[in-house]
Amino acid sequence: MNLLVLSCGTRNKVVQYFKKAFAGVGRIVCTDASPYAPALYEADAYYVVPRITQPDYIEVILDICRKESICGVLSLIDPELSLLAANEEQFRALNITVIGSSYELCERTLDKWQLYNWMQKHQYPCAKSYVDLTCFQEAVCAGEVSFPVFVKPVRGSASLQIAKAQDMETAEWLYRQGSSMMIQEYMDGQEIGVDCYIDLISHEVVSLFAKKKLVMRAGETDKAISFEDSRLFEQVERFVKENGFVGQIDIDLFEKDGVFYFSEVNPRFGGGYPHAYACGVDHMTLIRNNLAGKANDKQIGGYATGKVMMKYNEIMLVDEVSSV
Repeated sequence: MNLLVLSCGTRNKVVQYFKKAFAGVGRIVCTDASPYAPALYEADAYYVVPRITQPDYIEVILDICRKESICGVLSLIDPELSLLAANEEQFRALNITVIGSSYELCERTLDKWQLYNWMQKHQYPCAKSYVDLTCFQEAVCAGEVSFPVFVKPVRGSASLQIAKAQDMETAEWLYRQGSSMMIQEYMDGQEIGVDCYIDLISHEVVSLFAKKKLVMRAGETDKAISFEDSRLFEQVERFVKENGFVGQIDIDLFEKDGVFYFSEVNPRFGGGYPHAYACGVDHMTLIRNNLAGKANDKQIGGYATGKVMMKYNEIMLVDEVSSV
């Protein structure tokens, strides 16, 4: 029962956790487009592959699956999620489970405007957003939104090109720096991250972990503290089930004046997941169980709370790579 982890990058901890969960029952195989992705060298086997934009990429991945007798595959980066979902039938033909949500859902989460409109339609609290500059200007004049605001690409990840604007002149300038930008209300409440696992067999939310974010770095949680909140869990579970997500989900929210506002969703392992694992929330074992045909029991909460995660740097040395 071998698992393929695509675009592993620097997610060494994720690979280590999978190796522990699959020890004795399967191997962990990793890929990345760079030989200098350190998580590659944590795996039982690894491959340096073309970039996901190359036309032969999926066929290369399918060849690896055949060679390594892969039974499940997942990606750790946003742009690849839709690609996997779009080619799910090819993996299914090889009896391989794509551990992720549908193409429609992957696209919805990658496109922040699509997600915002879905949340508005289904009446979930979220930050006011605008893709039309004139509509934003009119909203400011009407007092519906005030500065500061965030300006960001409609499609993007890792907090790239996100900037705060304190006035209209800056907002207009930032908006014109990209071909498809949006302006979003600034939320000054407590930022929260929730790691979810939706069982691949029962489609039930079987695990949730919440953390209050203390420090962010390069779009990822750098320091956070674990906590539980039954009202938050109920809201997140309803949101996840109404969307139809499956597998691993990472959700960002803000808490302000007692209201939980949804911000972004990443249908994959988030950069802060090691916090959940260290507090006793083992989603790797849940994935192993599903790949073995076993549905997981529901276990919401019950993990270690009040635990502060603090990331720090490590290094890895490998032999020089002859060509890149």
